[in-house]
Amino acid sequence: MAVVRPFKGIVPKQELAEQVACLPYDVMNRKEAKQMAEGNPNSYLHIVRSEIDLPDSVGDYDQLVYETARKNLDQFIADGIMTQDSEPIYYIYRQLMNGRVQTGIVACTSIDDYINDVIKKHEFTRPAKEIDRINNFDFCDANTEPVFLTYRKNDEINKIVNDWIKFHMPVYNFTSDDAITHIFWKLDDLSLVSRIAEIFDGIEYLYIADGHHRSASSVKVGLKRREEFPNYDGSEEFNYFMAVIFPDEDLFIMDYNRVVKDLNGYNKESFLEAVAQNFECVKVDQATPYKPMTRATFGMYLDGAWYQITAKEGTYNAQDPVDRLDVSILQKNLLQPILGIENPRTDTRIDFVGGIRGLEALEARVNDDFAVAFSMYPTTMDDLIDIANAGEVMPPKSTWFEPKLRSGLFVHKLAD
Repeated sequence: MAVVRPFKGIVPKQELAEQVACLPYDVMNRKEAKQMAEGNPNSYLHIVRSEIDLPDSVGDYDQLVYETARKNLDQFIADGIMTQDSEPIYYIYRQLMNGRVQTGIVACTSIDDYINDVIKKHEFTRPAKEIDRINNFDFCDANTEPVFLTYRKNDEINKIVNDWIKFHMPVYNFTSDDAITHIFWKLDDLSLVSRIAEIFDGIEYLYIADGHHRSASSVKVGLKRREEFPNYDGSEEFNYFMAVIFPDEDLFIMDYNRVVKDLNGYNKESFLEAVAQNFECVKVDQATPYKPMTRATFGMYLDGAWYQITAKEGTYNAQDPVDRLDVSILQKNLLQPILGIENPRTDTRIDFVGGIRGLEALEARVNDDFAVAFSMYPTTMDDLIDIANAGEVMPPKSTWFEPKLRSGLFVHKLAD
């Protein structure tokens, strides 16, 4: 059963929250992060992408980057930009995007639950990305960004959250540059804090929606602290890591589309013939990009035209939670055997375009310097949970969650 507990969050001063909040560290490169933080000394990017404060000659993963992150976090606290709450509480974080609402509880979860698979995973991690966040968390002595978790909805938790929102004013309420509204409450009623922990204790699993590297890094820093403090009793903050925990019904997974640099030696005609072996292929007579509306159906943009391609019977196992994923069907029946993409995780000939960018972005990439693009039907929350429960992993770039959690609205210190 899941251990979920309150914590003494470090949060921005109310009037500075919009200045502090930033996109998560991994959705931009160094140059973009520097541009985003330009003219804003209160941007939390100075902590999660602290290389922006250093000369370009300093590498992204140099120790000085992480020392700077710690110095900047300490300075934010010393200057009163961020302050720590005096008692362990929960927080409620709501996001509004295009009329959709998702509302989660900000809390701490157990590193032992991660190790023992109470917190379920569905992706592999890359060592280099893990090491980067390990260093950021370790030097800052804090979980500087949350993990994005989900669970099968619970009516009592929903009622507690909705009642609190109904009768209490938010601490923050602002709309960021990308038109996403962020609303934040402190849930500090001790009886409700206790009750929420009890309810989660009856929930069998939590699932990582987004943040596999952050969760793995948080756990490894926690284990490092256990080695440093061998007399720990399990109550210390380093035994827990920060997450925003959403009911599954709130979450929205967008399509995660593919573009490929070349046709692997095929010309247009021979490529279409090869595709037709495992897919029904029909040219689409429309001016707008083709968006798949059902499973096992894809859009393909080639030489200025869109095609609908549908996987033929027998090309995948509908009973296998991984094999029936559209990303698996495309990889197994087209990307690998025809285009030669053996490992999409490492092959430089393939790139991935999140659905938030729109299908016109696929056309632009192909019209510029790529050869072919594929629009995908989104992976579902049921897919994610079924795969995690089966102990399997998804192919890379299977899910694109929107909206992204803003960083800097809450920090969890590993030493109380």
